[in-house]
Amino acid sequence: MSSVAVLTQESFAEHRSGLVPQQIKVATLTSEEESDPPTYKDAFPPLPEKAACLENAQEPAGAWSNKIRPIKASVITQVFHVPLEERKYKDMNQFGEGEQAKICLEIMQRTGAHLELSLAKDQGLSIMVSGKLDAVMKARKDIVARLQTQASATVAIPKEHHRFVIGKNGEKLQDLELKTATKIQIPRPDDASNQIRITGTKEGIEKARHEVLLISAEQDKRAVERLEVEKAFHPFIAGPYNRLVSEIMQETGTRINIPPPSVSRTEIVFTGEKEQLAQAVARVKKIYEEKKKKTTTIAVEVKKSQHKYVIGPKGNSLQEILERTGVSVEIPPSDSVSSVSAPSWLHRFIIGKKGQNLAKITQQMPKVHIEFTEGEDRITLEGPTEDVSVAQEQIEAMVKDLINRMDYVEINIDHKFHRHLIGKSGANINRIKDQCKVSVRIPPDSEKSSLIRIEGDPQGVRQAKRELLELASRMENERTKDLIIEQRFHRTIIGQKGERIREIRDKFPEVIINFPDPAQKSDIVQLRGPKNEVEKCTKYMQKMVADLVENSYSISVPIFKQFHKNIIGKGGANIKKIREESNTKIDLPAENSNSETIVITGKRANCEAARSRILSIQKDLANIAEVEVSIPARLHNSLIGTKGRLIRSIMEECGGVHIHFPVEGSGSDTVVIRGPSSDVEKARKQLLHLAEEKQTKSFTVDIRAKPEYHKFLIGKGGGKIRKVRDSTGARIVFPAAEDREQDLITIIGKEDAVREAQRELEALIQNLDNVVEDCMLVDPKHHRHFVIRRGQVLREIAEEYGGGMVSFPRSGTQSDKVTLKGAKDCVEAAKKRIQEIIEDLEAQVTIECTIPQKFHRSVMGPKGSKIQQITRDYNVQIKFPDREENPGHSVEPAVHENGEDAAEGREGKEAEPGSPRRCDIIVISGRKEKCEAAKEALEALVPVTIEVEVPFDLHRYIIGQKGSGIRKMMDEFEVNIHVPAPELQSDIIAITGLAAHLDRAKAGLLERVKELQAEQEDRALRSFKLSVTVDPKYHPKIIGRKGAVITQIRLEHDVNIQFPDKDDGSQPQDQITITGYEKNTEAARDAILKIVGELEQMVSEDVPLDHRVHARIIGARGKAIRKIMDEFKVDIRFPQSGAPDPNCVTVTGLPENVEEAIDHILNLEEEYLADVVDSEALQLYLKPPAHEESKAPSKGFVVRDAPWTASSSEKAPDMSSSEEFPSFGAQVAPKTLPWGPKR
Repeated sequence: MSSVAVLTQESFAEHRSGLVPQQIKVATLTSEEESDPPTYKDAFPPLPEKAACLENAQEPAGAWSNKIRPIKASVITQVFHVPLEERKYKDMNQFGEGEQAKICLEIMQRTGAHLELSLAKDQGLSIMVSGKLDAVMKARKDIVARLQTQASATVAIPKEHHRFVIGKNGEKLQDLELKTATKIQIPRPDDASNQIRITGTKEGIEKARHEVLLISAEQDKRAVERLEVEKAFHPFIAGPYNRLVSEIMQETGTRINIPPPSVSRTEIVFTGEKEQLAQAVARVKKIYEEKKKKTTTIAVEVKKSQHKYVIGPKGNSLQEILERTGVSVEIPPSDSVSSVSAPSWLHRFIIGKKGQNLAKITQQMPKVHIEFTEGEDRITLEGPTEDVSVAQEQIEAMVKDLINRMDYVEINIDHKFHRHLIGKSGANINRIKDQCKVSVRIPPDSEKSSLIRIEGDPQGVRQAKRELLELASRMENERTKDLIIEQRFHRTIIGQKGERIREIRDKFPEVIINFPDPAQKSDIVQLRGPKNEVEKCTKYMQKMVADLVENSYSISVPIFKQFHKNIIGKGGANIKKIREESNTKIDLPAENSNSETIVITGKRANCEAARSRILSIQKDLANIAEVEVSIPARLHNSLIGTKGRLIRSIMEECGGVHIHFPVEGSGSDTVVIRGPSSDVEKARKQLLHLAEEKQTKSFTVDIRAKPEYHKFLIGKGGGKIRKVRDSTGARIVFPAAEDREQDLITIIGKEDAVREAQRELEALIQNLDNVVEDCMLVDPKHHRHFVIRRGQVLREIAEEYGGGMVSFPRSGTQSDKVTLKGAKDCVEAAKKRIQEIIEDLEAQVTIECTIPQKFHRSVMGPKGSKIQQITRDYNVQIKFPDREENPGHSVEPAVHENGEDAAEGREGKEAEPGSPRRCDIIVISGRKEKCEAAKEALEALVPVTIEVEVPFDLHRYIIGQKGSGIRKMMDEFEVNIHVPAPELQSDIIAITGLAAHLDRAKAGLLERVKELQAEQEDRALRSFKLSVTVDPKYHPKIIGRKGAVITQIRLEHDVNIQFPDKDDGSQPQDQITITGYEKNTEAARDAILKIVGELEQMVSEDVPLDHRVHARIIGARGKAIRKIMDEFKVDIRFPQSGAPDPNCVTVTGLPENVEEAIDHILNLEEEYLADVVDSEALQLYLKPPAHEESKAPSKGFVVRDAPWTASSSEKAPDMSSSEEFPSFGAQVAPKTLPWGPKR
């Protein structure tokens, strides 16, 4: 990477001393010379002409920064420098942010190298790159391309040679780009161009061009010849500005490749036709031999800092010298390589945190390249000799200092203890690092190494070593203990977000507690640490587990589902209260679950108490009977049956009663049965009968039948199975829905009874297994009844009669044949049921029920629930008419069927006068007796309206705020309450609802009226008013500070006290109105008059008090004056700003209190006034009065003989000239002069 020369302060001083012989004089204007303004030349002295070469100065195209030394290790550090004039982003306000920072971040992410930027004193950019060689080279290339201004050039080589430049898989091209830090663009194969474009720095372009031409020359089929020519004679062969070599190439048609000055090669490569090539070689040899004979080499000493001026911009000065004088000037290389011996473990301390220490050196000497190689005990420095020597001294001093105050030690600790030394999240090792101020390097587990290295202050290293060895020895003496804890308690011990286990670990910090993975289903918890601590932790955790076991006692309480909401209570109030008072956890089944069991968890005594409370709630709510039956404990398990199947069958058969057996092992014989009285008695008899059988002789047999047969075996309403039980005396238990074996039927009883029942059931099952196919005739007019609603009727028949299949003919065919397939008994039963349905359909009648349309919605109920219930209860069809929008319309609209829309309608007929409207007629279809019963049920749902007389002035209170009162009553009594509009002034309130609800609603309304009337009377008593005459000057005192006094009187006497409005002139200003109960108003009046009496005894006195001490007497936020007023029980008023007498202070209170307060204030005034006088005198001394002399206006800065004045002989500078006003950081084209800059 090339670097444009940067003018440092030292080189500028040298340059200035060499080019400017005269000293720069600074004229200082004395007071006598002020009247005589300086001349323009005195004020602005011109720059010396020799300084002109500064703006054209440029560093020689040295390439020290490109000489990457061979790397012996994988990680290297390199520093690159981008001069100000070559920087792409020069906005100084954006350093460390903006586009430049984004580019660096992208380079780091893409290459994997670490970049650190710093700004040198000359505003050049220093970039430290660390990483593997490949990454550093890629990063270097990106830095040149994206952070440094670019130039470009083209080189033409034959098209067929392009592939050799690219190389296999593009490797050659990538290597060339990395080596030269350039971007090389080769035209595509389909492009006819043979021009290769190279973009990068000038030096990089030269190198790349040379390499490309060499590759081409090697591949050229024409003759190639290499001529060894000393490097010093290359400029003479090339000629000034390469004119001579270009001329030879043009004349001979031969390509001549002369290596650039930055490449240390001496051979010149010739490519071309043999004859022409020989001519070109001969001419070059001739020039070389002539120059070798005639030329002499002399050495001229020029300061290294001034070499750049000899080279000139882009080497133009050297070319001019060669052109004008025929002399070639060779500039010595500016590079110097040196190394500093430093142990590799000190390298990171020399670099410093984020490269801070190294940045100090690179900023001072940006041309020095410093390289650290991992694993080597040396640092390599490369760059200008003077800078390298200075940097070497600084680094050596740094190394010496670090060796004196730093030390390292390596200790061996078994790698299995390393993770314990590190601790959780590095807690242990970080503590040692912070306390001892050292760096500790522990090898990773993968290395299985026992070597730990400690680096830092010698004392800290010794301390850290001692602590680590102590920790390791303690670990060797540790013990491990396995604690058996049931896995169900693990999550509880760990706690939410690990809170509880964190407390245990804080209590026993030296013990490591490891829980097994939940997936392992293991109960073993491992404790590791010092023996004593492990034992203590074991006892602590065992006690915790014992408490958990005690608190995890669980009992299940069966509660009828309909009472769960009462146990929960409004907003969960009841269940919350039971949980808090019994200190238990109570889990209720989900609302959509069929389970009735409530689970209580906690201590045993607490669980029993909660259970009793829940059962008492159920008992209070319903007619629940509770019976205790004594059954020997040894029979309990056999009565319950496998997985509770036997006892569950008894509970289901007896209407869902709850049977509670005592806890196993308690020795109790008492079994509790709860439920409705009749069901409890039935269950008691069955339970005793079963117990008796079990005591005499119990025999059990299991048989299997397909689950779809079970309903058929049980029969409608349990008729079939009851018949088997009655005839044999055996008990038959069918599986519950949650049982795993759904085909298992259990028969229990005496052996002969069980065998008989088994035979009967097996016969039934055998019949069911005999699949037959039968058919029957059903009139097509009845088909629709069976197949509507997706064949609901057919599904019900199939489920009820053993899962047989019933097939009706397709719609549209006139066939009356229905096919039945299934077990013989099932098919017969299904045929019988279909026949019953057909008889019902043929026996159907249709009757009409007239109910006014306005009541239809209430009769239907929410979502038609009431109508659907009636259709189920009476097995009828109910059709509601559509709502009549236009009473004059003659056609009957579509109807609702069973609370649902029906698709069919029928033609209407003209309504006869006096007959009910079509929209009021509800049609009921079914058996006659069922239709009559359904009609009565419908009429019972028609709401009735009654009127209740309620005084009009109470209506608004009945309605309540936003209608809340009336809504509450309507919800409570399930009625509609209509209150007349206020403009009607009516006392009649209408209540509409079912007749059964009206009486209760009327009574509730009248009760509410009584409450409101009582409240009205109370309001009348509370509205008694009493007026008190009090002088307005006492009003503020009666009100008190922030209303404190008057608020206390209001609260104490439960009254409202109103003071007159000051702005209302019509009100008497001395009248205070008190409202409330008569007795309370009189007591409040007496309290006010008592305060007035005390106020009338008070006196007010004015005291002259110097206004300068007011602030001190008042104090911060009035704290001091409030203390005085409280102490002497007086009121003190200070004058407001702008008052006629600023010194007048008023003190009000009882005479003796006022006198004491005045004395105290005057004493304070005397004390504070002395301080004020002293302070004012001091201010006068510190700030003497300013002089009032008027100053003459300034004339500004004046000079004589300026170029812009008419009298001046000087010509004003040309502002458009880039020579007169050169731009910063830009190159200025040199004037064509005979030789170098003018002197």
